[in-house]
Amino acid sequence: MKYLFFTNTPAHVHLYKHAVRRLRDRGHEVLVLARDYTCTVDLLEWYELPYAVYGACDTSKGSLLSRLPAHYARAITQARRFDPDLVFGMGGYAAHTGAVLRTPTVLLIDSEPASFDHTISTPFARAVLTPDTFRKNLGRNHYVFPGFKECAYLHPEIYEPNPSIRDRLELGADEPYVILRLNAFGSQHDVGKRGLTADDRRRIVERLGEDATVLVSDESGEADLEGLPARPFDLHPALMHDALAEAELLVADTQTMVTEAALLGTPAIRSNSFVGDDDMGNFVALEEQGLIHNVASADAIVDRAVPLLRSDDVDEKWQRRRNAFLADTVNLTELIVDVATARGRVDGLDALAQFGQRQPAELERSVGVGGD
Repeated sequence: MKYLFFTNTPAHVHLYKHAVRRLRDRGHEVLVLARDYTCTVDLLEWYELPYAVYGACDTSKGSLLSRLPAHYARAITQARRFDPDLVFGMGGYAAHTGAVLRTPTVLLIDSEPASFDHTISTPFARAVLTPDTFRKNLGRNHYVFPGFKECAYLHPEIYEPNPSIRDRLELGADEPYVILRLNAFGSQHDVGKRGLTADDRRRIVERLGEDATVLVSDESGEADLEGLPARPFDLHPALMHDALAEAELLVADTQTMVTEAALLGTPAIRSNSFVGDDDMGNFVALEEQGLIHNVASADAIVDRAVPLLRSDDVDEKWQRRRNAFLADTVNLTELIVDVATARGRVDGLDALAQFGQRQPAELERSVGVGGD
């Protein structure tokens, strides 16, 4: 069979990379259609995945909107040339390409605020897959799985730590470090949202720099670090998860890396304007399990971060919480491969349930926050 995967962001490359390899190992033909956005193409080349680029954009919202017609035209042309039996993606590009080609499409979605994208994409999908923490009904073809999309590459059955990461970062064996991740807020679902201001960043770095080395990963590349006790994260982006696994703490105004930190057992503090009563279900669930903190201000970040950096038992506590949480999650790569070989007809797959038919598993209090 022939499978087409859309990767519009770096996170999508990680989501599908292992499934692409496994399908190719089984003798199937696979093509990744990529948008050249930040480090997406760098990751595809690092992992030696078969890809073609259908378009490019920078981190501004206007850049994406102005290029949409050309992106669609090239994506459909390249897809028609490949002639897939099944299309995978996360939104409009995949769904509409599949519709034009009359090819079944599977969407894997985890962002509840992207309502417009859901409206224009889900009606064209044979199946829509989301984490079981997803709180919005996406229709009769909506199925849920236990876990998050990041379980495709950070599940314990998949992820292997890199023992050389501290040497690559030029850090001592016992040198504590914090990763500060800054979002560009250039995606469609980021419209009207905001993160840390320049003043916030400065205050956070100055305070955390007293207890740890601060490494800054800035999606937009515009953060001013002059005069601050911090340095850029300057390794290949494919090594970010290894660095995250060894870090004492992640502070971020982005989304994906916070979930990644939780699945690696690294404490994370998230602060952006998504935080609040209508926050996404995955971040609510992770906070309930004591794996992340969702806060609304830079002062709250410092208030949570300093005790974490100064505590002696944080690593052991977070690993215990992480292991308990992941015990009830699925190896998402295996599920994607199963969905692919079933050509998107998912009714018979035990790992999936229709939306509303199964609630997320509840962890025993003895292994959650109350057991600490």
